[in-house]
Amino acid sequence: MGTRRVAMSFTHGPMTVGFVVLLTCVPIRVISIKTATSSPNNLPTTAPLHSSSSPSPPPPPPMTRITAPPPPSSPPGSPPPIRHSPAPATPPSRRRGRHSPSPSLALTPSSASTSSRPKPRPAPKRAYSPAQWVPLNSHPVFSRRDGDGGGGDAAWDAAASRLYAWDPSACSVHRIGVRTRDPDAENGEVDVTVESAVPSELLTPESDLGYMVTHISLNTDGSSLLLVGSHNLNIMYVHERISEDGDTIICRTAPIASQILPSDSDGIKVLQASWHPFSNNHFAVLTSDAVFRLFDLSSDLEQPEQGFYLQPIVPGKCQNASAICPVGFSYGSDHLWDRFSVFILFSDGSIFVLCPVVPFGSDYSKKHIQEIYEDVNAFGLKSSNPNVVTNSHLAIAWLEATFPDLLHQSTDTSFLMSKAHAYAPLDDSLTLQGPLCTVCEESNESESKSSSCEGKAVGFMYSSAGKDSVLVTAWGSGLLQVDALADEIQPRWNIGVPSRLNVDSHGQINNVAMICDSNSQDPLALRSHRPSSTGSNVKSNIEAVWMGHSPPLLRLAIVDLALPKTPNDNSLSLFADPLVPERFYCAHGGGLDMVTLHFLPFSYPEMSSTPPSVHPVLTTGNSETSSPFLSGFVTIADAYGHVQLAGITCLGECFVVEMKGWKEPAPLQLDLESKIVKDVEPPATGMISKELIAGPDPPILPSSSSLKSLTPDSIEGKSTLHHYIKVFHEYYVEYGHKVFIELKEHADYLKTEMEDKQKRLEAVKKSLISVEAKDGDINKRIDRAFKVYELLEKRIDSFKMLPAANKKPLTQAEQEFKSQLDRFADVELDALRSSIAALSARMKRFAQQSTGSAASTGMVPWQAQRAGRSHISESQMSLLKSSLEKLSLLNEENSLKLRLIDHELKNQER
Repeated sequence: MGTRRVAMSFTHGPMTVGFVVLLTCVPIRVISIKTATSSPNNLPTTAPLHSSSSPSPPPPPPMTRITAPPPPSSPPGSPPPIRHSPAPATPPSRRRGRHSPSPSLALTPSSASTSSRPKPRPAPKRAYSPAQWVPLNSHPVFSRRDGDGGGGDAAWDAAASRLYAWDPSACSVHRIGVRTRDPDAENGEVDVTVESAVPSELLTPESDLGYMVTHISLNTDGSSLLLVGSHNLNIMYVHERISEDGDTIICRTAPIASQILPSDSDGIKVLQASWHPFSNNHFAVLTSDAVFRLFDLSSDLEQPEQGFYLQPIVPGKCQNASAICPVGFSYGSDHLWDRFSVFILFSDGSIFVLCPVVPFGSDYSKKHIQEIYEDVNAFGLKSSNPNVVTNSHLAIAWLEATFPDLLHQSTDTSFLMSKAHAYAPLDDSLTLQGPLCTVCEESNESESKSSSCEGKAVGFMYSSAGKDSVLVTAWGSGLLQVDALADEIQPRWNIGVPSRLNVDSHGQINNVAMICDSNSQDPLALRSHRPSSTGSNVKSNIEAVWMGHSPPLLRLAIVDLALPKTPNDNSLSLFADPLVPERFYCAHGGGLDMVTLHFLPFSYPEMSSTPPSVHPVLTTGNSETSSPFLSGFVTIADAYGHVQLAGITCLGECFVVEMKGWKEPAPLQLDLESKIVKDVEPPATGMISKELIAGPDPPILPSSSSLKSLTPDSIEGKSTLHHYIKVFHEYYVEYGHKVFIELKEHADYLKTEMEDKQKRLEAVKKSLISVEAKDGDINKRIDRAFKVYELLEKRIDSFKMLPAANKKPLTQAEQEFKSQLDRFADVELDALRSSIAALSARMKRFAQQSTGSAASTGMVPWQAQRAGRSHISESQMSLLKSSLEKLSLLNEENSLKLRLIDHELKNQER
């Protein structure tokens, strides 16, 4: 019988608590039947078990007792090797069928039913070899790459402790078993903290994808993997295996939104695809046509479950093209209405919010839902402001329809989760709240333009740290903008703007689509709103929250990563820390940096405003490039309270960096007392002591009057003389002996010192000789420098004669105009091209749909188009008209700018 120690931990905020469980391992003996056809190389077949109710089987033949072989050797204290489990059955949520959408209410023509999945063929039995544990950076998957294929993205499965790494050369995913070991073990024999299992599994799609995968994303339960490209999207079902050949597994793969996303590389781009944190079957896709779509794996993969057409600006008030080009999005976290919110970033740095957005059938904590419901009833309905009461009624109606459990309060506490039901108001649609304005706490005015970041926004991240909701925006110029929500997020609807619903024959909602417009008066209202940090006027603060305005942002810091300026914007990626919410990581072309926030206004209001700290984790040495050096990056939270950073470079190499669980490195402790003790130590040996130099202490002599009366022949005189002789011996003879010994030993010291001085003197003489020898060369170099200086003066005088030297420096207005031209060339043109490409792709898709519908009905195209003027076509045409109006305004603004550029160039030529 053996004992194995298993370390376990759980986190509570930034603190990690661990405990140890002792498991007793008993050797298992397997009783098997030895058949006549079994060979020595074949494993014995285990006898099946029979229940007591079944009839007794015939007596078996003689049985042979076989003892199971011992497990493979592994380091002490390590967890057991990764066990390969067979593919589980399809989850119940996937087997759940839905009725086909109604043709008259469908948003787009429905394609072939993609929800009916073919049953996977039975997988053959595999012979597994015992796993060998090697350092993760030395795994054969990363060491065999020669850099031609490069590296791919990575995903981390925390539940199964597996790393998924995309291989561009093989167009497959490597699934690697990973284990972590305690780096602070008492035996001190642990050199590697992150180890990987060899061999690994290779998951291959069942068909050729036809595009380059740029990003992979794994859902929470590790059953589905998103394969994201620049214009395409596929889903790989990890547990649905088509066939197996050793460690190579062919998994079933299905395309997503093939009718919306084009097959070629023109038109709509996939900006970001990410799984929803509260559902294993839902993922969201943000495309370049400013549409946020939410898909459900358990239903049709071609049609989104929910579609939100974003209108960030009011038609006719467009200032630049970058204001309508989205960049990325981020989900909210467990903080009141933040869990129902989606934060969307646009190219000009503006942040918008969609609330509430809930996947149909997702699970939420009933306690949190009840807390929000009670908050709305307690503060929103009792206000004297009619706008507050109206918004509160809308929020309550949405909560009661989405979570019917709120109306049926039961005493049964076994159900801790509440399932979201499909619901969308018929006459209202969500408001695109924003753009979120930044306000100063000291004044009621917005921050000046000098504090704004230049360039184009390239990255976005949301993090919940204590009571604060932190938003981090990465700019292409190498700046990180850190803001915090000054108020709570609240739901908001556009009254009178109907949503588009697709329902089945039973009245159940299958699909929802809505146009989300922003409120142009929202930023103006926020300028007069001042966030209260003291909390003295609670009633006014609550009414301000429920007035329907977007929450303002409180600027925490602007972090400059000191990246070099390049012709193209730098590519920055943001990653949150799984253990310390105040810490995040930024990957760029120059390396990897760790940023730690030291000031949170609502979590730690008593702390002083301290700027964040930036610590470089990795430096590539090639900071001139704007492209990132990382193709994949994951953060691993181990069971020992530490964070392991695992990254894959663009060349296919892997590295692992260990980050401690505390927020900052331990400060250096200096022992000042020990230095003081060392300063009072006696001087070095070799010097004559001060006692010998001061001489002997003179003896105390009696008065001379008493000695005159004594004679040398008397007894008293003899005793006195003997006494003086003894004192002289003690004070002078012993002192002389000490001086003799000291001088004798000091002679060796003086000899050593003289030899040292002599060597130093010879070295100095040699240095003087070399200086004298180089003096001539130095004088020649000085003369040559004077000649070069005279030559440069002559060249400067010749340059002054050139006609360009008479030009005056640019004025402030001219510099502002030049910066506008640079922004137009760098940001506006790219945004305009992407908008035109998205509109062209949408028009092509609409034309193909109308032609296909006409062919199916047997009418000529002009009759089909005339008959097709239904409710659906009118909404699509209105959307296209608004888009064309915006495009025409942009074209007019661009033409004016081009005229100004031509006029300025003509003036300069004159």
